[in-house]
Amino acid sequence: GDVAKIQLGAHIDGYIGIVAHTVVVSADPKKPVEADRKSDVVLAAYNALQASLRLLKPGSTNAQVTETIGKIAAAYKVNPLEGVLSHELKKHLIDGNSVIINKETFDQRVEEAEFQVNQVFALDIIITTGEGKPKESDLRTTVYKRALERTYTLKTKNARAFFSEVNEKFPTLAFSLRSFTDEIGAKVGVSECMKHDLLNPYPILVEKTGEFVAHFQWTVLILKGGTICTTGLPINVDQYKTQNKIEDAGVLELLTLSMDKKEQTKQRKTKAKEAAKPEEEKKAE
Repeated sequence: GDVAKIQLGAHIDGYIGIVAHTVVVSADPKKPVEADRKSDVVLAAYNALQASLRLLKPGSTNAQVTETIGKIAAAYKVNPLEGVLSHELKKHLIDGNSVIINKETFDQRVEEAEFQVNQVFALDIIITTGEGKPKESDLRTTVYKRALERTYTLKTKNARAFFSEVNEKFPTLAFSLRSFTDEIGAKVGVSECMKHDLLNPYPILVEKTGEFVAHFQWTVLILKGGTICTTGLPINVDQYKTQNKIEDAGVLELLTLSMDKKEQTKQRKTKAKEAAKPEEEKKAE
């Protein structure tokens, strides 16, 4: 009955792939998930991801994606999590400047931008049954990233050895303390590095007790011939029962579009033909 989330990332020569997946734990994987808040939050997150994928194409904007996420969350009576950004990925760069915000608020906004061919995004969708305002927990994180803009000469031998290993193995990307042979030495080194702002921590965030959170993240490439995903697993949506449904016509139309590359090409050609028709011919139809 637990809602479990798994997130991981990998790279080959600096080219990054990130993925996150959510399941409702069951002794029988084929057993339907009852129509409750767990089902609602998983369906909302997954459908928001699928609709967003279909908007990641030249001519669409990040604002359209954010709006669509909000519409789908509202349909299932849940909320997008605040403070979540889908970053553009580049070689050795996990947090590019082009972003999509999961939920826009008065204090949290991003500049509207059109998607371009050859952009790569870590499309990150997080939905909650709660208010969508996570707080940092008291649990200590074990995941960090080098703060590239900061330099400092560390005083202790352990800290210098740890930081030297960080610069050698993880100069730009995130890492876990489990990646170090000497974990105790790494914990000591992290403490001094954090005092001098040499590392950026990835804090552990929590919702209110009793609420459920679903998380899906896929790596998406916007290519000239269509949009493709290099990471991500589908779920069987029919397995999740709910009393809620999406009624917005625009969102429903989005979800019917195929992500098959050949089908995307056909859809673009059909749309171009329709746009090229004279106005009189369109009215006659």
